[in-house]
Amino acid sequence: MDQASSSQHPKGHQRTRSAVKATRPRSSTKGPLDVGDTPLASHLLPPQQQPDQQTSSSHAEQQHQMIPGGHGHQARTPVSGSPLLPRSPAAHSPAPPQSRRQLPPLSLSPAGASPQMSFSPGPGSGAASGRGAPRPPPDFSHLLRPDIYHDLTPLNVPPPFRQSAKQPSASTPIPDLLASGHFRAAAVAAAQALTGANGAPAPDPADHALILSLFYVRLACLTLSDATALATQEVKALEDLNATFYIDENGHNLIPWELRVLAVRLQAISFADQRRAVMSYYDLAREARLRLAEAAAKHDNSEKQLWRERLNDLGVRVAGVLVEMDDLKGAAEHLASLKESDNGSGKMQMARALLWLHLGDVDAAKGCLKPVEDSEGPSDNLTEIILHALCDMADGKYSEALNQWEELSKVSDDEMIGVNRGVCLLYVGRLQEGKDLLESLVDSGRTSHTLLFNLTTMYELCTERSRTLKTQLTEKVAALEPKPFGWEKTNADFKL
Repeated sequence: MDQASSSQHPKGHQRTRSAVKATRPRSSTKGPLDVGDTPLASHLLPPQQQPDQQTSSSHAEQQHQMIPGGHGHQARTPVSGSPLLPRSPAAHSPAPPQSRRQLPPLSLSPAGASPQMSFSPGPGSGAASGRGAPRPPPDFSHLLRPDIYHDLTPLNVPPPFRQSAKQPSASTPIPDLLASGHFRAAAVAAAQALTGANGAPAPDPADHALILSLFYVRLACLTLSDATALATQEVKALEDLNATFYIDENGHNLIPWELRVLAVRLQAISFADQRRAVMSYYDLAREARLRLAEAAAKHDNSEKQLWRERLNDLGVRVAGVLVEMDDLKGAAEHLASLKESDNGSGKMQMARALLWLHLGDVDAAKGCLKPVEDSEGPSDNLTEIILHALCDMADGKYSEALNQWEELSKVSDDEMIGVNRGVCLLYVGRLQEGKDLLESLVDSGRTSHTLLFNLTTMYELCTERSRTLKTQLTEKVAALEPKPFGWEKTNADFKL
């Protein structure tokens, strides 16, 4: 009796064994990014991973959970390493050419709706799925929405320009606005043309050439009109520039090259991440090398020259971004890594030399003064003299630089030469001569931002009535005839 009692009521702390419960198979955790037995699954999976139809059907009845939704119930096929489908054009970079043909293209929904996935028939899907059917044109409705474009305020424009009779009418075509330097009016006209606000119908959402051209005019003119802050907001509508949505059947990007380069810069400013610009410039450089190799294979010399110049330009732009990031050491190393063969034009020589001067390395800037191969004569010699004069100014040798600028002014009436000559006159103590020289440039129709900024600075150094002189300068510039370099100015140009 005692033994039975002790067996039924154990003494001390002992672990009680829980009752054995029936186990159940693990429920399916299929998510929206998993690939099941969809019509695309047979084409997304490698041949060795495709199960037999009879085996898979019987196996699905025994082990797989049926998931409702879509077109009937589909069994989840557990495949390791299944490809994932992108959710939006801005979420991923473009896939390699092979995987890009396997994944379905993106299609953007009409304005006001969110982007959705559109499944296209895969290869080998038969006539029922549209074998050989061409890819439908992409829908660019996301660039035609009025809510992405901002109103331009005229308050930052001096009154002499706002009240001038030279202001264009609302019906002036965009090419005429660009030719006359009315950049702010061109930006407004481009936004109206994209949204249909000017009375004319909006472009066809499938007409990507016209839409992207107008969008480039809008962003470029905003930048030229001292409205870069607005451009950095509107450029977000492009999202990922390398998304599959923008890639055509030949693997080329539908966005024009100039727009892509500008958008990289604006998006980096918008997201306050200059490293983004560096990575994006390297992506463009990778594409430029590919196009350069294709042009070389076709023996197309003009195409080769075009892509070589674009590649050189990207190299200088990367160095400029590094300077803005205060990574002066990285910028110097990057400039030093550029091949000497890339230094193929006077423009590239000037750009690289100016960057070296900005970094404070005058000797490296002088190293960019090597004669250009296949030089075209006086223009290359002129570039060399200009760079020598700039190096003298960087070293503080303003008297020597002034002599060189005066010699250059005898053979060229370039505005840049005149402005630097006036600055040297200021530094050698001949302020009045420098002011008179810059005023003569304005009287001759030169109105660049650098010229106006230096002239207004001299006004501030000459007299306490600088504001009166600045106001008179705005009236003088507003009375000039419009030119392609820009007619309308802002308050910042005159330091008002």
